[in-house]
Amino acid sequence: MFRRKPDHADYTEPAQVIEPRAERPLFAIVLMAIAMLLIPGADGIAKHLSTDLSPLFISWARYLVASLLLAPVAFALKGRDALPRGGYLPQVMRTVFLVSAMSLYFVAIATVPLATAISAFFIAPIAAAVLSVPLLGERLTGRKIAALVLGFLGVLLIVNPTSGFEPGLLLAIAAGILFACYMVATRKAVSGSGPLATLNFQCILGALVLTPQAIYAWSWPNLDQLPFFLAIGLISVGSHILSITAMRNAEASLLSPLVYLELVGSVIIGFAFFNEVPGLMVLAGAAIIVGSGLMLVVRRKPRVHGMAP
Repeated sequence: MFRRKPDHADYTEPAQVIEPRAERPLFAIVLMAIAMLLIPGADGIAKHLSTDLSPLFISWARYLVASLLLAPVAFALKGRDALPRGGYLPQVMRTVFLVSAMSLYFVAIATVPLATAISAFFIAPIAAAVLSVPLLGERLTGRKIAALVLGFLGVLLIVNPTSGFEPGLLLAIAAGILFACYMVATRKAVSGSGPLATLNFQCILGALVLTPQAIYAWSWPNLDQLPFFLAIGLISVGSHILSITAMRNAEASLLSPLVYLELVGSVIIGFAFFNEVPGLMVLAGAAIIVGSGLMLVVRRKPRVHGMAP
């Protein structure tokens, strides 16, 4: 039997067994790799825009543009089914966690290198695995404990408290923890809505939730900046659609390690456009966090009658 294919954020603990479906693993790997390499592009654009605009305004604009791009297509294709039916409270909780994480992350990358921020942010899968124990009733295994300890050590190397206090890094870590909450809320939510309806709802509600902070940090972008906002929206929608499609064509455990291509993309974008070169401590911490995250997705082959333990 095959596991349910989760959406983009739910890549650590597939939850339920459904009927088998045809899979195209190579096709899925290519789509997932493209999606993960696209995301740092949006982060790089946000970092560039943050020299003139508030990251709080940029994070709102990201969801606004994404909703303006996606909603007409979703309603044209699905009609009333372009939004979830019922179960709105879990959907709202998921979205609030997600937009809060993204807002903090955009503030973080305005002050710290992209590769450093994403390395700290990648505490999310490890934190989600630990949070799943009290919140979802999952088992606390030795592997989860080891991943948590190693992930914490990796974060310490990146933060490097002996070198001075860096608020941006702490914001990136906080963003990762909020994203972990989003992942857990995604697994906890019970909804028959399709991925397009979920993503459409997420973009529309995200823009609404972030409107107060946008008003607080309001600054009119100039005409030269508008194409950058359009690019952020296109990348956000495109990467989600690519990753959702990938998850529907292959096991989550196969695709999960590709999430760490975001780190590769962030290093490339940071070096090419911002002259950022990660230090040895950051690289070592990132390697430890990636390794501890991979520990959580390596599983034994599932038994024929059920799921792998």
